[in-house]
Amino acid sequence: MRLFHAAAASAAVLAAAMSASPAWAEDAETARAVETDYDSYLAPLFTHFHQNPELSFLENATAARMAAELRAVGMDVTTGVGKTGVVGIMKNGDGPLILLRADMDGLPVQEKSGLAYASKALQIGEDGKEYPVMHACGHDVHITAMVGTARRLAAMKDQWRGTLMFVVQPAEEGVRGAKAMLADGLYERFGKPDHALAFHVAANLATGKVSAAEGIQYSSSDAVDIRVPGIGTHGASPHLGKDPVYIAAQIVTALQSIDSREVGPLDPVVVTVGSFHAGSKHNIISDEAKLQVTVRANDETVRAAAFAAIERLAVNIGKAHGLPDTMPVEVTKVSGTPVTYNNPELARRLNAVMQRELGEAAVVPFVQQTMGAEDFTYFVSEETGVPGYYFAVGGTPQAAFDAAANGGAAVAGHHSPLFKIAPKESVTLGTRAMVAAVLDLAPAD
Repeated sequence: MRLFHAAAASAAVLAAAMSASPAWAEDAETARAVETDYDSYLAPLFTHFHQNPELSFLENATAARMAAELRAVGMDVTTGVGKTGVVGIMKNGDGPLILLRADMDGLPVQEKSGLAYASKALQIGEDGKEYPVMHACGHDVHITAMVGTARRLAAMKDQWRGTLMFVVQPAEEGVRGAKAMLADGLYERFGKPDHALAFHVAANLATGKVSAAEGIQYSSSDAVDIRVPGIGTHGASPHLGKDPVYIAAQIVTALQSIDSREVGPLDPVVVTVGSFHAGSKHNIISDEAKLQVTVRANDETVRAAAFAAIERLAVNIGKAHGLPDTMPVEVTKVSGTPVTYNNPELARRLNAVMQRELGEAAVVPFVQQTMGAEDFTYFVSEETGVPGYYFAVGGTPQAAFDAAANGGAAVAGHHSPLFKIAPKESVTLGTRAMVAAVLDLAPAD
């Protein structure tokens, strides 16, 4: 797959795309209608979702509520797609089939945001353990904006033609849900889309702003497990065994050389050990250590090279410390998602639409500030051939960035227990942007 570097469209390209697009323009009435709908209907819905988050593939109540909301605007709704996924179909004459996707799962994080409506939810996870649960990545914004988008487009059927496929996706955290829905026959059962759209609220982007790349939008992500065997013994006699903690610590240190000695300096890669578990008592050398690693890259060649380096380093460090061939270090890729690309032509067109409809100042150049990942890529992969457009919607007021720059509290990032966004500004802008994209891609005439 060709790598398109993230960049904003030039003024000339934007102008060309604008002239090629249908001349629909958002009027003040549409913007007012979205804001009014938020104040009267969507605000309590957002609060409900925020206070009742659910873990991946366990979003049963969230899925039921979303199914009810989509049915309420007249859709034909199917539940249980890819375990807990929901699909709503809104038909309005002949025209393109457009997929609109929102993810709905929360995270096993205890909320410490200080918000009056902070989550206090607890849930038994897939592993049978109880966890605090929080919408620490903004998926509550996404599903609330989907409801807002559905309500607005149902009221504007005189302005578009075609079929809309509203996909409420489970298990984006862990990048499993999109694959599960596709494996459950999403495109075979409901049709292959002509276009696919999605957005993510971004804590590192100011409210009132949207941003999308004409190429790479998010990095790849791979979850890797490393099991280091050992020979247990007394902590006072380490020479009588093989200490897996020491060996695993050497592996952790060696993995940090990958982005400086294994991969070229102009090719981004991140290798992070997020979990290290071993032992049970001060004076016992255990017989096993386990590492959980996340790997991020912006290129499939670099992605493969990073995994190969992890495997080589881990296995051979085990051998260097005397682990016998019958007790090798085990390296397993648990899950992964490729790089997420926006279709360049579609991104140029819709970036121009966003500039025209939301205001020139609302569209900012896309700069990849993190190596976050997304499983939206499966809906728009080379295998499916579906052109995709994934954009960011600002979630933090500019005043918060200004305060942080002047020594105030830092703006919390995604997956932090302190994560919080401005819900009204995020939901309404996300809704307006999705409506604008649909009306441009599926005009009434």
